[in-house]
Amino acid sequence: MKNTLFLLSILVLASCKETKQVVSSEKKNENVSFTMVFASCSDQDREQPLWKPVISTNPDVFIWGGDNVYSDTDDMEKMASDYDKVWANKEYQTIAENTDIIATWDDHDYGKNDAGKEWHKKKEAQQVFLDFLKLPKDDPRRKREGVYHSQTFTTDSGSVKVILLDTRYFRGPLKVNPNPENEYERYIPWQEGEGGSVLGEEQWRWFENELKDDTANFTVIVSSIQFLSDQHGFEKWANHPSEVKKMYSVLKGAKANNILILSGDRHHAEVSVKEVTGLEDPLVDFTSSGLTHTWPGTPMDNNPYRVGEGTKQLNFGVLYFDFANEKVSYQIRGENNVLYEEFVQQY
Repeated sequence: MKNTLFLLSILVLASCKETKQVVSSEKKNENVSFTMVFASCSDQDREQPLWKPVISTNPDVFIWGGDNVYSDTDDMEKMASDYDKVWANKEYQTIAENTDIIATWDDHDYGKNDAGKEWHKKKEAQQVFLDFLKLPKDDPRRKREGVYHSQTFTTDSGSVKVILLDTRYFRGPLKVNPNPENEYERYIPWQEGEGGSVLGEEQWRWFENELKDDTANFTVIVSSIQFLSDQHGFEKWANHPSEVKKMYSVLKGAKANNILILSGDRHHAEVSVKEVTGLEDPLVDFTSSGLTHTWPGTPMDNNPYRVGEGTKQLNFGVLYFDFANEKVSYQIRGENNVLYEEFVQQY
């Protein structure tokens, strides 16, 4: 069955006083055989209230989606010290002891707000980032430009391939809005053919080759910035229309099964869904952003692809994979493991 079950359940809670723990019916389903937690935007110097609920989901993999620390600096000792604060957290240590952790980065752990390929400390920051992941010195990522990486997780019931993109190391310049009406209109899109690349030629070739793999039941693409949401004035794929066009072309030509996108950066959580001509299933871009801070007093971005209301409360994303029925439950969760929204996609 190729259809979308919109908003199996939505629970939007007005205040922390009203929050309560909600046990997902999807989690009880015996067919759910793989659990993924995805999160971004974690300031190492703020309170860390979401690690306990993350632990309670018992994830098979935890994915950092970027801004894993806030370390806007070209001082690599300071950056390493900021990462050390993450590891000093006992609850994070518990996750690391029991769960696979993989990651990409965004601008604040790259070293500079909104920075791209011009950042003069990107090579050094890459090594500090890989140290944070505790990768051995002979890991191939140590010699590669950029932190892009793929990894497949296999269970007795099926497998999930995760492709982590690097939207920083090779990204061309952003086009500053010359006449912003407010602070939310920071950037505007380039004309098609302008603005350079998001991924760079080498990463694009690697990415296309990764999508030739049809052995996994699901393929998860991790992009630190949003792909589908294209109306806001901050960083997004839509600032580079040529790259968006190329992404759709690559996705349409992919052999990989059941492709979905995870994104961060925006300090809110939402599920975006788009019917794309040439793709068998709707394309889902699941945004989870704000492990430690969001801006609840500000409006949600205009997003024609949003399903549900989203939330500006602290949040993390949970994905439950049902291999037998080719189904994924996308859940937005928060403090005390509250369930804000759930969306189920049948592939």
